[in-house]
Amino acid sequence: MEFLQVFLPMLLCLAAIILVIVLIIFVVKAIETLNRVNRIADDVEGKLNTLNGFFSIIDLVTDKVSILSDTVVSAVSTAICKIFKRKGKEIDTDGEEE
Repeated sequence: MEFLQVFLPMLLCLAAIILVIVLIIFVVKAIETLNRVNRIADDVEGKLNTLNGFFSIIDLVTDKVSILSDTVVSAVSTAICKIFKRKGKEIDTDGEEE
């Protein structure tokens, strides 16, 4: 019985020391992994920032094409309305006759 009273506390202390060492190793590995992830995220952010000019040019071009297409559609719509406008009767913008 005396053997167990001496041996078990030593065994528990040894297990606690091993556990603390393993946890320290895991924490160090986790910190290294997070540092690598941060470097990769910074690299990706830098590469995306180089593409901002390209995306702004594409945005500008699509805005201009949209304005041009709106103008063309408006002109065609106006021309069609003038062709089919009934003489003597005015048509509201809602499509109802007055």
